[in-house]
Parts: sequence; structure tokens; C-alpha cells
Amino acid sequence: MKKISMVVIGVFLFTVLFGFASGPAMAKKVLLKVPICFATVLPGLGTSIVELADQLKVASGGDVVMKIYEPGKLVAPFEILDAVAAGKVNAGYFAAGYWEGKMPGISLFTAVPFGPEAPEFLAWMFRGNGLKLYQEYYTKNGYDVWAMPACLLAPETAGWFKKPINSAEDLKGLRMRFFGLGGKTLEKLGVSVSLLPGGEIFPALEKGALDGSEFSMPAIDQRLGFYKVAKYNYFPGWHQQATFLDLMINGKVWRAMTDQQRALIKMACMANLTNTLAHTEAIQGAVIRENAEKRGVKNLYWSDVMLAKYKAAWEEVAAEMTAEHPQFKEAYEDLQAFREEYSNWESLGFLPREKPKK
Repeated sequence: MKKISMVVIGVFLFTVLFGFASGPAMAKKVLLKVPICFATVLPGLGTSIVELADQLKVASGGDVVMKIYEPGKLVAPFEILDAVAAGKVNAGYFAAGYWEGKMPGISLFTAVPFGPEAPEFLAWMFRGNGLKLYQEYYTKNGYDVWAMPACLLAPETAGWFKKPINSAEDLKGLRMRFFGLGGKTLEKLGVSVSLLPGGEIFPALEKGALDGSEFSMPAIDQRLGFYKVAKYNYFPGWHQQATFLDLMINGKVWRAMTDQQRALIKMACMANLTNTLAHTEAIQGAVIRENAEKRGVKNLYWSDVMLAKYKAAWEEVAAEMTAEHPQFKEAYEDLQAFREEYSNWESLGFLPREKPKK
């Protein structure tokens, strides 16, 4: 009897000491196969997902692992949403603006013309209604996915041109690669816009199929060689003052994870937002200087007149989309209301900007 009691006590103590610790460890491991939109050699734009995967593997003790697939290796960039929603792959990494043709206005959650800079964009997304409205874009359109910003990029350039742009008239008839809502804005000014993947832009510029292009920040554009065929680089990137890239996971896969696994993914994404913003802010200055000193690039800042033209065209686009697309209307009006309140802080809390160097 004493032996039996000792066995019972031993089992009880083992359960108390090790039972709770073994719970999470016994959770089913998650392997996320992640096709991506941007090559991993591109600073911030592509390296961000590699850094996210590395940190998530360490933080989870190997319970959550990402296998990254370069653009087109598993799923073509513009097909990632459908593939994840259908369960053909269980995850993806992308810019939401790539789905603009399927869900008009979803580009609002990637970048907004004349829109918020990084701190304000973060504030609306995570402390305002942005993230909720973003998820509703998917659910209301029948996509069973979970999505969350996982990368935040510094401002982009306003584009590379083969000839100087001195007035809005110079834009008319140009063929440009341009992204999202900024592309819709340029169409109002007579530009013929297409959205090419990054790897196809340089050949199109070189062969004369494009007269100019935007893609990303100077450090990224330099890697793609735009300066070799277009010497006029314009600033500021009025169309993308801050840019979110997102991690997406199939809805069934997301719901099957443990609370701990989901929490780790969310925390890793939040940490990566800080990491990517710091990285991309840190590396632009040297490239801008080198472009001017070593590559013959003319770094130019849009005149007040040109910026006013772009802003007027954007406001026309926003008014039309508000009238035509209820989800855009809801999200855009919410963002505008947030920005109006935020302006009370912005107008008082920050030093005035210096004029750009000539």
C-alpha cells in the first residue's frame, strides 16, 4: 500500500513540475511556406521577411518556422492572395496594393498619397481603426486569411525619369511604372501607368517601353540599376511617405495555431516594423550622395506648383473612389478623421522641416 501511495505521489509531483511546461512544447509545430513579392536581396523590402523568419524561429524555439520562396519560385507575386486563401500555400508576404484590382482601395493600407508618415501611419493602424478595417477588406470580400503589417519602409522617391519634368504638361503621354493610388493619381495627369514587378522594370526602361518609373527607396532602386538609364530622380515621394508590407496566413491554419504561436507571430511582426523602419531610414543618405557624386544622377525636389498639381489630382481620385467604393469610403473617412485629430499634435509637437539641399 505504501509503495502504491509513493507511486501516486511521484506521478502527481511529476505532473505538477513538468506538466504545465510540457504543454506548449507539445503543441504541433508550424511550418509556413511563404512566397514573397520582393527578392530577398533588396534592402528592407526583401531582407525584412528573412529577418522576421529568423527571429520567429528563435523566439518560438522552433515551433514556428518560415520557409521563404523567392518571387515566382512557388507562386507568382500577383497570385499570392488567391493561393493563400485557397490553401494552396499557407502564407505569403506582399504589399496589399497588389490586390487593388480585386478590392479597390485596399492600397490605402500600403501607402497613401500625401498621407501619413511612419509614426502617424502606425498610430492609425494599431491604435486607431486601421487594422480592423484592413482585415474587413479580406473577410467582406470572401478571403479567409489573417493579415498583419510586418514591415514599415521609409519614404520612396517620386520616380526616375529620362528627361527633366518642369511642368505638369511634361507628364502627359509618359509611360511609367507606378504603384497603387499614386498610379491612379498620375493617370489623372495624362500618364500611362502600368504595375510591373521589380525585376521587369529595368529591361522596360532600357528598351524604351517605359519613360520613367518609381519602385522604392534610393538604396533599393540603386540595386536595380535605374540610374543607368534614367538620370533624373525626383523627391519627395508624395505617393508613399511610408509603406507597409504584410504577412498573410491562411485562415484555417491561423485558427489551428495555439494562442502562444499566434501571439509570437504578432509580436515578431511588431518588432519587425521597428527594425525595418530603422534599417531603411539609416541607409538612404549615403546612396543619394553616391548617386550624385559617382553615377551622374540629378536629385531633384518637386516645386510647390508640381506638388499642388499632384495633390489636386489625388483629391480627385479620392473623391471618385469614395463615391464608388463603400469600403474605401469607410476606411478613407476614418483615416481622415484620425489625421484631423492627429494634426493637433503634429502642428505643435515637431520642429519645422528644413528646406531640401540644392
